[in-house]
Amino acid sequence: MDFGYPQNLSPEILKLYITQEGVRSPFSSKAIDNKPPVNATLQVTGAVGWRREGLVYKKNEVFLDIVESVNLLMSQKGTTLRCDVTGKVLMKCFLSGMPDLKLGLNDKIGLEKEAEVKSRPTRSGKTIELDDVTFHQCVNLTRFTAEKTVSFVPPDGEFELMKYRISEGINLPFRVLPSIKELGRTRMEVNVKVKSVFGAKMFALGVVVKVPVPKHTAKANFQLTSGRAKYNAATDCLVWKVRKFPGQTELTMSAEVELISTMVDKKTWTRPPIQMEFQVPMFTASGLRVRFLKVWEKSGYNTVEWVRYITRAGSYEIRC
Repeated sequence: MDFGYPQNLSPEILKLYITQEGVRSPFSSKAIDNKPPVNATLQVTGAVGWRREGLVYKKNEVFLDIVESVNLLMSQKGTTLRCDVTGKVLMKCFLSGMPDLKLGLNDKIGLEKEAEVKSRPTRSGKTIELDDVTFHQCVNLTRFTAEKTVSFVPPDGEFELMKYRISEGINLPFRVLPSIKELGRTRMEVNVKVKSVFGAKMFALGVVVKVPVPKHTAKANFQLTSGRAKYNAATDCLVWKVRKFPGQTELTMSAEVELISTMVDKKTWTRPPIQMEFQVPMFTASGLRVRFLKVWEKSGYNTVEWVRYITRAGSYEIRC
């Protein structure tokens, strides 16, 4: 703070000054390590308040992760009622000095601007329209407005570079076709088909399908093409788990559910939606891709860049 005005709110920088020193005993024989204090004023008044100078790494590396959550509400017949993707670009930087990074994505505005500057027609291929983009404070917004590329001097270590939302042109990773038949008062027949729509070389991990059943369920007998299934009385669900789900594959779960015959509960069962959990590495539901990630630093060192993609289930629901 300076005259009551907050000057720096960056956790990365505040960690340098908020320390926990041990209490030194007067009988200690060790010499006191008189380190010069870090100049906080310089850090605040500098143009790059989120990164300190003089950082040195033996190996200069940048890790970039695009993490997306798919939110979906689908009808029983497979019609999409509501769908959007919320994503974030996470970075981990171990770079010496004061590097300048430039990130290019396959978003529509960026590609159109590049074509305009180079007087070339835009290349064919999927372009993405990003909605509600939020950037980390390190991003140079003036350059983004002019060139439509994300330019920044990164903080040291981990940080969230940007957040975005996409509501059009979404590639759904899974399609679910449920069929639930009530056979009288004491039996139910459940059939659920799950089809993976992503590439055949990819696979989803930790796939969980939760099929709701009435409260007065006694037991369920399953027939599965893959994975394990059980009835969870605490959540009133049939839980089907598939550890590794390959792309372009259709798996089915059939269950015969036995119900306890009750006279008290005469209310009709309102069917809650089927819920899904999953994560698909190296796949983005929005189709967002990193076209380039350039690192420039005055000493001209070589860097290693790593890029990963992952799509997870947000609120992924299918009405039955």
